[in-house]
Amino acid sequence: MTNLPAGVLFDMDGTLVDSEKVWSVGLDELAGHLGGELSGAARHAMVGTNMAQSMTILHDDLGVVADPAESVRWLEERVAELFTGGLVWRPGAAELLAAVRAAGVPTALVTATHRHLVEVALVTIGAANFDAVVAGDDLDETKPHPAPYRTAAELIGADPARCVAIEDSPNGIVSALAAGCVVLGVPSEVALDEQPGVTLVPSLEGVTPESLGRLLPNPR
Repeated sequence: MTNLPAGVLFDMDGTLVDSEKVWSVGLDELAGHLGGELSGAARHAMVGTNMAQSMTILHDDLGVVADPAESVRWLEERVAELFTGGLVWRPGAAELLAAVRAAGVPTALVTATHRHLVEVALVTIGAANFDAVVAGDDLDETKPHPAPYRTAAELIGADPARCVAIEDSPNGIVSALAAGCVVLGVPSEVALDEQPGVTLVPSLEGVTPESLGRLLPNPR
């Protein structure tokens, strides 16, 4: 019998779609709106963080005192406009998602992005492709806390230890590992470290439901 995961839990930004670049446009424009220029180091530090953390990094980098809530509102309005223009799939992502669905494996989208923006992104990536969605403002705790991945596994009725989480950020990997998942790491904007429980691949091209199943301990 072919060994398959009990569930596949997909991060969104930088993993399924190349939206980190869209966020970069919005962040650069927000920095300009606040009268400064975002440094590369600060942008790098934001990848995989929640919105509150990102605004703290941005404001500190610019050396400005600004209302975090107003900065979030400005940024999310701009990013929503950019998302509406369409998102580009990461290499192999659409094919893997389709193959996982065709194999009958439950799927969840697990993202730090707020739900109203996720709904815009789902126009491109397809709401029907996911049995559950956990957005960044659905829970009190976000990545790197285990709650998002733990909740996603619960929503699809799967044991986290039999799920594969697919991530592009260190915070996301920490979250998934802490929830008990096996992780497939796909570097996008930042480098990822090899560590127990994490398998790194250069892209999702050629990844199959069966190869994800082989990542699980004690394959059935």
